[in-house]
Amino acid sequence: MSEKIQTTLPHETVMQPQEKQAAFAVAGIFATRMLGLFMIFPVFALFAEQEFKNITGFQIGLAMGIYGLTQALLQIPYGMLSDKYGRKPLIMVGMLVFMFGSVVCALADSIEMMIVGRAIQGMGAVAAVLMATVADTVTEPFRLRAMSIVGMTIGLSFTLSLVAGPLLSELVGVRGIFWVIAALAGVGMVLVMFAVPKIEGQRFQREAEADPAQFKAVLSNPQLLRLDLGVFVLHAMLTAMFVVVPMLIRDNAGMDSMHHWELYLPVMLLSFVLMVPFIIQAESKGRMKQMFVGAIAALVIVQLAMLNFAHGFWSIFLIMLLFFTAFNLLEASLPSLVVKLSPADKKGTASGVYSSSQFFGAAIGGALGGYFYQFYGFDGVFVFTTVLGAVWLFVAISMTQPLPLSIASVSYDAILAPEEMDSLTEKLLSYDGVYEVVILSNEQRIYFKIDRKVINEIGLIDYIHKGLSRE
Repeated sequence: MSEKIQTTLPHETVMQPQEKQAAFAVAGIFATRMLGLFMIFPVFALFAEQEFKNITGFQIGLAMGIYGLTQALLQIPYGMLSDKYGRKPLIMVGMLVFMFGSVVCALADSIEMMIVGRAIQGMGAVAAVLMATVADTVTEPFRLRAMSIVGMTIGLSFTLSLVAGPLLSELVGVRGIFWVIAALAGVGMVLVMFAVPKIEGQRFQREAEADPAQFKAVLSNPQLLRLDLGVFVLHAMLTAMFVVVPMLIRDNAGMDSMHHWELYLPVMLLSFVLMVPFIIQAESKGRMKQMFVGAIAALVIVQLAMLNFAHGFWSIFLIMLLFFTAFNLLEASLPSLVVKLSPADKKGTASGVYSSSQFFGAAIGGALGGYFYQFYGFDGVFVFTTVLGAVWLFVAISMTQPLPLSIASVSYDAILAPEEMDSLTEKLLSYDGVYEVVILSNEQRIYFKIDRKVINEIGLIDYIHKGLSRE
């Protein structure tokens, strides 16, 4: 029979000012990159058709999505280099590269140069370094809160980008948007220099960084592979859709591109409101699988509706509202599921593979969306996205109902014999709410998965420290 652990909270029950500063600074840097990558989505296809001669649909899609290819290939190497050369220097390098790519796009006089510029933007792949920075600067009990701040900022930045793109296009043109993006990269660098606290005792962060030695185990985990496929499909669908959605709004809703924000703004605001009850049902009521599979089914319905019913403002409005409600729900649920389903000591690697899958999805979705638009028009794109969504739905139906688990870790400075580690593992697993324990003696760190509704994480960490750490 399981025991209930008797724990008391240590004095530090709230995030310290420096931890809050680190979390909000990293969130701000993420925001500058997210705005920079996505502000062009609602306006680029229309701009490219008017600006460049003899352009093809494939080239439009490639320009929109190629940032994902370079991002996917380089984000894990960036994280590994930051372990050696420091977080801040690597973030600065990444932001400089991102700025340079934005300038190339602003000056591009051909679609080929634009594609190169977008690829360079993706080469500033600092996402993994930023997450490791959070882990370096925020203590274990508050990392989930800090990561949540970053995650919320990313979501809000994406929403803002879809509204800001058309507005800025009206004010400064699409080339001007790229100059604004370059300026945002400069703001990001200022945050790195002056807002991110000095990192003391930097180390490899297994909870936030990928470990190449774990790739085989993560890539052979069927539960995690489902999520990798899911985020690949989600971002492939998004990028493929935006190859044609701006033109569809122009042609079928009769809206000039400069006024598209009038559709996107209420759609995005309403979608966030509509998403909340489903998140509550998923996280608080234990209905994650039902909400998750239902949202994927909604995406498939959206693609079919785009094929048959997107013939006026209000029909497009309702279809896009359903799409972004489902999209936002899935975008919030997928990272949570990665945590719930990854082994306790492999969260960083699982998240790295997941993130790379997301960016590969954007690259493939853009290229294939452009290809199908070029040869088969709007309908070709939506048939492609319908098939993608149907494949994901088929795979997701067989997923198991995930438990509401979180991953945490604690360091210790005692020297433990193998039998002592086995005894400690058995002892910790006997407590209600503790589901997995991994002790890595070479790191002198314990990783565990817990149900925070049953056990207090801060108290558990305090208990382990008192039991193992030297005075």
